[in-house]
Amino acid sequence: MTDLTLGALYGGVTLLAMFSGLPIAFALGVVATGFMYFFMPPSSLDTVTQNVYEEMASITLLSIPLFILKGAAIGKSPAGRDLYAAIHAWMHRIPGGLGIANVFARALFAAMAGSSPATCSAIGSAGIPEMRRRGYSPGFAAGIIAAGGTLGILLPPSITMI
Repeated sequence: MTDLTLGALYGGVTLLAMFSGLPIAFALGVVATGFMYFFMPPSSLDTVTQNVYEEMASITLLSIPLFILKGAAIGKSPAGRDLYAAIHAWMHRIPGGLGIANVFARALFAAMAGSSPATCSAIGSAGIPEMRRRGYSPGFAAGIIAAGGTLGILLPPSITMI
């Protein structure tokens, strides 16, 4: 069987698995494992299990789920709102200080959480209602939230930099 035929067959079986209601991650995993089992030499399965074990034993990659756990814990606690309120108290005299306070709060939270989505959800839940209450348009408030949320991936230590 040629590589092109094998790739087309893999794509078709994957689409069939997804359209049958299987979640995408499981569809990809099940189909890939099945294709490796039926179309690859047995030594490739040994290599896969060895690589999975080596990556799971990596201390560097252990920090990623811990970052996610820390971001979730801070996001569910009132720490995000408190951080936002403290920075707003310093910046409220400056024109546009509320937007600047949002960006600074995101930068500090991003340094703690290391994740852009965690940063947006934790600070955005407090920032958007406050900006709407103070007369910011919904689109502008969402733009500030989105722009500040990208700091999570840029400021070290972040998941991507690890």
